[in-house]
Amino acid sequence: VHLVESGGGLVQPGGSLRLSCTASGVSLEHYTLGWFRQAPGQEREGVSYIESITRKTFYADPVKGRFTISRDNAKNTVYLQMDSLKPEDSGIYYCVGDRSAYNARQGSFASWGQGTQVTVSS
Repeated sequence: VHLVESGGGLVQPGGSLRLSCTASGVSLEHYTLGWFRQAPGQEREGVSYIESITRKTFYADPVKGRFTISRDNAKNTVYLQMDSLKPEDSGIYYCVGDRSAYNARQGSFASWGQGTQVTVSS
C-alpha cells in the first residue's frame, strides 16, 4: 500500500506538530499503522503504532506522555500528535503499515511512506 505523510516542518522546542498519513485506493481499516523516525547519522527507530481492531497503542519510551497516535478509519488516516517537542525529536518521520498486528509488535512493517521532515530548533 502506498502511504503518504504530511504535516512535517520546523518548530521551536516546546512546540507541537501533527503528522498525518493516508493512502489512496486501499482501505487502511485492517492495517496496524504507525510511525518510525530517523535522525541524521542514527538508526531508524520505532516511535508509535496503533492496532486496527483493538486500537491498542504502543509508544517508544522517549515519546511517552508527549506524542499521541490516533486513527480515523472514515478518513483513511492515521495521525501523530507531537507535543512538547525537543531538538532530539528532529528527523525524518515515516508512516508505516502492516496487515498483521503480530508483525507490527515485532517492529516489522511491510509498507512505508516516503517520509516527512521534522525539525525542532530555535
